[in-house]
Amino acid sequence: MRINIPVHLRWGDLDAYQHVNNVEIFRLLEEARVRAFWAPADPEEERPPTAVFEPGGESLSLISGHRIEYLRPLDYQRAPVDVAIWFTEIGAAMARIGYEVYDGTSDAPRVRAASTMVFVQEDGYRPRRISEVERAAWSPYLGDPVPFSRRS
Repeated sequence: MRINIPVHLRWGDLDAYQHVNNVEIFRLLEEARVRAFWAPADPEEERPPTAVFEPGGESLSLISGHRIEYLRPLDYQRAPVDVAIWFTEIGAAMARIGYEVYDGTSDAPRVRAASTMVFVQEDGYRPRRISEVERAAWSPYLGDPVPFSRRS
């Protein structure tokens, strides 16, 4: 099972070749990840079941690494792209996240990516264990590793 987050592109995301710049793809992934895991500021906004982080908490989630594979150019479009997110591993104090970005024109993803997210205490940056609430919310979205097609 995956979490599907629609993300709008910005005109400024384009590069000289008129497709979404590789650096801006990371921004799309970040926006989708934040919307998937953090409670929205507006209580009227839809909250995914995986959005267990509240603003002002005592711990931080940090990205310790990314891997990304650009499969096809992502052209600008007014409709939001679909960022599919799932967990590929949930450890004691870390989680690995998989992503695929779809533009709605085919069933084939434009981008595949993976991130490692670690959890630390705000005071001193000491690792903190994933809570039972987090594990319960995220476990239904645990799936296979990202099927990268190239070695890196």
